[in-house]
This record gives sequence, structure tokens and C-alpha cells, in this order.
Amino acid sequence: MDFSRFFLIILARRKLILFTLISTISITLVVSLLLPKSYKSTATLVLTYKGADPVTGTMLPAQLNSSYMATQLDVIKSTKTALMVIDQLRLDQNEIVKKQHKDSNSDIGLREWLAAFLLKNLDIETSRDSSVIGISFKGIDPMFATIIANAFASAYQEISIRLTVEPSQKAAAYFTDQLNVLRERLETAQKKLTDYQHEVGIIDADTRLDIETRRLNDLSSQLIIAQAELMGTDLEQGANRRGGETSNIVRNSMISNLKLSVAQAESKFSEISQKLGSNHPSYAGAKAEVEKLRAELNKYIKSTMHTAISQEAEIRAALEEQKTKVLSLNRARNELQILFKEVEGAQQAYNNAMQRLNQTTLEGQANLSSVSLLDAAKIPEKPDSPKLLLNVVLSVIFGVLLGLGVGLLAEMFDRRVRSPDDLVDVLHVPVLGVIKKGISKQKHLSFGWPRLIR
Repeated sequence: MDFSRFFLIILARRKLILFTLISTISITLVVSLLLPKSYKSTATLVLTYKGADPVTGTMLPAQLNSSYMATQLDVIKSTKTALMVIDQLRLDQNEIVKKQHKDSNSDIGLREWLAAFLLKNLDIETSRDSSVIGISFKGIDPMFATIIANAFASAYQEISIRLTVEPSQKAAAYFTDQLNVLRERLETAQKKLTDYQHEVGIIDADTRLDIETRRLNDLSSQLIIAQAELMGTDLEQGANRRGGETSNIVRNSMISNLKLSVAQAESKFSEISQKLGSNHPSYAGAKAEVEKLRAELNKYIKSTMHTAISQEAEIRAALEEQKTKVLSLNRARNELQILFKEVEGAQQAYNNAMQRLNQTTLEGQANLSSVSLLDAAKIPEKPDSPKLLLNVVLSVIFGVLLGLGVGLLAEMFDRRVRSPDDLVDVLHVPVLGVIKKGISKQKHLSFGWPRLIR
């Protein structure tokens, strides 16, 4: 079907199309006037971004993203928020509401039924690149719609605080319980450390070990000196037995004096032996003097050697004892270091838990919200629906489309010849001519074609 045939059908069925259009507009007007008026009240909220958390001081992430905004919309439309509104306004105690719930014959409870009714008439408006949220409520009573919209805004602010505070309060309770466990662990570690210090008698293992190590070094030095003195006495005794020269190792003053006396007596005896014979009394006296001094020197050397041996043995025993004590201190120091680390770990865990407890306690007591009321809902002066002008415009568009559809449907059931082309299509014969009878050119162009064909 070309446009000319379609136009001819519209001209032929113009009365039916016009009737359908007028009927649609009339019905829309009647229905719009008979429908109860509905009022819409809107409260505007804004999600604020503070940057740093006032309690913890940490930087907060950017909250104004699509997922965060979608989450907030779901929170507003949640049953918990609706129940909070019901509790604030005490709607479940209203006799009219109770009667309406009873008349509805609903199987759910009054509060759930009322929450579903409020959420059904609730509308959330938001922009894509904006942090502003509009909470709207529709109702036949403008005052009631305003009260409910403001109540939802207030409930959303309160529930946003609760969603932040309640986890912090639960965390504070958890940290309190853990703090008691960590305190017991710290006390046990400290008691174990104190008992071990009393057992080994050590307060500062490092200082005590340094002192005992210096004492061990001193004993080692004393042992070396004693061994040197013992070696000197042995060399001296051997030299005396051999009659040779004495050792160069330094000896005490008594041995030096005796050696000097022996040397003088030997020198004197040598002079006498050159002048006098062996039977002379002076010779015998000098010889006896030399022998006496030598005997005293040997006796003192033996006594000194025994003293040196005894002293060397005592120093060696003290050195071995000191070595054992130093080794024992090393083991005790290692054990004390382990105990100290256990105490430090328990103390650090206790301090961290205490810090987290203080932080979560502050967060649980903070009455701070990231939601601020921008504009409170006001009583609307005009109804939001039905919108008469919009309905009329839509009814005109729908009526035109419906009229065209009805006209085409009527043409399908009652086919007529509207143009010479229809004759060619139906009879399959050529059209020789068209008779124009008493119709002006202008009228013929407007209405002649359907009448001429009939």
C-alpha cells in the first residue's frame, strides 16, 4: 500500500477515526477527573565526604561512587528503615491503620504490612554524578506524605549512624574479651620470668656475664704468671744442681739476697783456699759458711716451688670453676632472652589490643553521620497526580494511533474501491478514463476521489 491509498483510506474513514480520538480523549478526561488526587512530598539529603575520619584520623576512601550510592538507596528502601519510621511515628498504634489491616485480610503482621505499604509508595530520586538523594512519598493526604518523607530522611540518618556504631560496639566487646586473655598471658609470662630470675639469681644477664667474663680473664692472667714463677723455680733448682748459671726469669728478693750471700761466701772461700790449707780453721769455717748458705738457698727454692705449685693449682681450680660459671651464665642468659621476648610479645599484643579497644570504643560512642539533610519535605500545594494536561496530550497521541488502527481494521473487513489503481488490482482490466462530474478542481482534489469512485 502506497501513501496515496493510505491517505484515501484516512479520508474515507475520517469520521470513525475522529470518533475514536474524541472517545479516547473523553474517557481520559473523565478518568483523570474521577481519580483521587495524589500528593508527592520530597526530602533532600546529601552524602558528605569529610576526608579524614574524626576518630581514627585515617583517610576515608571516596564514597561517591556508583556502588556506594546504590547501597545507600537499598538501605533507604530496606524494611528495617520502614520499621524505624513506624516506630518513630507510632503508626502501628493507630486505630485506623489497625482497621485497614484487618479489612485487608492479610496473612502478614501489622508492622510488616505497614512497612510494605510505605515502601510501595516510596520513591528515591538521584542523579548520576551527584551525591544528593531525594526521598519522596506519595499519598492522598499532603500532610501525611510530608510527615512520612521527613520520617524516612530522619530514619536513614539514624540507621547510617547505627551501621557505623554497632560494628564498632561489637568489636569493642570482642577486644574487651581478648584483652582479658592477653592480660592473663602477660601476667603468666612475667611471673615465669621473675621466678627464673629468682632461681638463677640474675637480674641483668648481660652485665653479670660481663663481670664474670672479666674475672675469668683475670684468673687466666694469674694462671700464666703462676706458671711462669713455677717454671722459674724449676730452672733455678736445676741450675743449682748443675752448678751453672741461674735462670734469667725474675725471682723474688729473698732468693736474690741468698744468691748474693752465696756468691760472696764462695768468693771469700776461694781466697782462703788459695792462702790456707784444708786443715786450717779459717778454711773449714769458710767452707762451712758456703755450704750453709747453699743449703738455705736450696731449701728456700724448694719452699718457693711448693708454694708456686700450690698457688698454680688453686688458680687453675678457680679458673675451671669460673669457666663453669660463665657457661652457666650463658645458658641462663639465653633462657632469660627467650623469657624476655615472650614478655615483650605479650606486652606488645596487650598494648595493641588496648589501642584498638580505645579506638573502637570511641567509634562506638561517636554520633557522626555522613548523611546531612539538605531540604526538609514541605507540604505540596498541588497534587502530583493525576496530571490532566499530560494525560490529555498522551490521550491525543494514543487516540490518533488507535483511530488509525481502527480505520485500517474497518477497511480490511469492508474493502472499497478508493482509486483507479484499486480497479486494476481487483478486475485486472485497464482503466480507460475517469469522468469528472460538476466538481471544481479544488473540491475535486479534496473530496472528489472517494465520491467519484463510489
